Amino acid sequence: MPRPDAPLAAVTGATGYVGGRLVPELLAAGYRVRALARRPDRLRGRSWYPQVDPVDLDVTDLRRTREALDGVDVLYYLIHSLGSGRSFAATDRSAALTMARAAREAGVRRIVYLGGLHPDDEELSVHLASRTEVEEILLASGVPTIALRAAVILGSGSASFEMMRYLTERLPAMTVPRWVANRIQPIAVRDVLRYLVGVASAPASTSRGYDIGGPEVLTYRDLMQLYAATAGLPRRLIVAVPVLSPRLSSLWVSLVTPVPGPLARPLVDSLVHEVVCKEHDIATLVPDPPAGLVGVARAIELALARIDDGAVSTSWASASMRGAPSDPLPSDPRWAGGTLYRDERRTRVAASPAALWRVLERVGGDRGWFSWSLAWRVRGLADRLAGGPGLRRGRRDRDHLVVDDAVDFWRVELVEPGRVVRLRAEMRLPGVAWLELAIEGGQGWDQVGVTFAQRALFAPRGLLGHVYWWAVAPFHGVVFGGMQRNVARAAEAVERARTDRTSSDAPVDDVLSSGD
Repeated sequence: MPRPDAPLAAVTGATGYVGGRLVPELLAAGYRVRALARRPDRLRGRSWYPQVDPVDLDVTDLRRTREALDGVDVLYYLIHSLGSGRSFAATDRSAALTMARAAREAGVRRIVYLGGLHPDDEELSVHLASRTEVEEILLASGVPTIALRAAVILGSGSASFEMMRYLTERLPAMTVPRWVANRIQPIAVRDVLRYLVGVASAPASTSRGYDIGGPEVLTYRDLMQLYAATAGLPRRLIVAVPVLSPRLSSLWVSLVTPVPGPLARPLVDSLVHEVVCKEHDIATLVPDPPAGLVGVARAIELALARIDDGAVSTSWASASMRGAPSDPLPSDPRWAGGTLYRDERRTRVAASPAALWRVLERVGGDRGWFSWSLAWRVRGLADRLAGGPGLRRGRRDRDHLVVDDAVDFWRVELVEPGRVVRLRAEMRLPGVAWLELAIEGGQGWDQVGVTFAQRALFAPRGLLGHVYWWAVAPFHGVVFGGMQRNVARAAEAVERARTDRTSSDAPVDDVLSSGD
């Protein structure tokens, strides 16, 4: 635990990709940390949660924002509305103005902002122009501010890395826009974190922007070829054509990769610019490590190792989808507005709670949903066409769930290890849906004989919500009934393997691949 008199660092966007990785780095450096988020309860699954001060942040409310910054020494501004729709620039502008004023009034000593690297003599994309505008607002706040400008961040789970990874892995040959010949200067996420922590102790007189980048400058085409070589893939055939607009490119990216269109579009728009560092003055504040900055190939190796080990700590999917419901589970139909549809099923399982939990904690992702896979794929495709996440987000961790993890078109709302996991739907729906998977009964963790309880709940909104429920209800027997049977079979297979003193997950995977 940090010392009580240690400087207090406030991290906005603590539920996001960079913020979620920055918090443990600050704790390791000896800072006290206040984690600011719209819903700080979403942080409960993080290993560092007991060490931080979680605070609710509403950047539309100046008074509450001012209170959230009380006593803060260093404010990390990592808020952005990328992927929230066409008005994200206006949203970011308003949030930055509120935060700048609140920080000044609260007596914050330093603001640190992570923005985007950009050229000086071009009309910028909406994304980069917005990042630049936020930087200017914070620098004019009256609080000493350091703005770090980065291009493509290479790290497991980052949106830019996932776009490049899936395009390269899934397409041995591709036609691409002309921007693949533009030069970029990627940076490893661990170097970004090192800079973010290091500048917190900069002299009070320092208030300016700094370009940050890795040791190599290359084209986006070169980056994809280097990824292919590092991942052990054959060299890719990449043909640039002049007819692919950023809009068409973002639609293609959304189709091929898990990154949704609203997030892919501004990122792709920004790739039309060459983004290369114009200076390396950051080294005067945070000297380069003795071994030098992390190179591109090494950054890709580290990211792939994290993915292979199932150790991706944060992901672009950590952010909720635009318009996704945040309603808590209704405990009373009258509280929910009068109607709460239920589909409840129970199956007795010849397995221990330990074996059944091992299965329940592995739902979704590449293992599927224990039932009619075609129905899930069709539902996922329909959701993508409606602007939802579909099944493309997968899982951050293949074997374990924590609160706030994205699992396909669900988000984990509750995890009680060994007892229950509850998922809240983030698919496009005329209402709010939950899926709860629970273990009932059982005399001991290792004693055979337990009940698998499954609840699907739906709180409709308007007439369309009622129509939707009754339209899909006939399929519940196949989908949820199949889920009951296959979960039971998988748990019993795990129990047999455990009894035989094996530790392999093969029985689970075998059951899932066999279908229903």
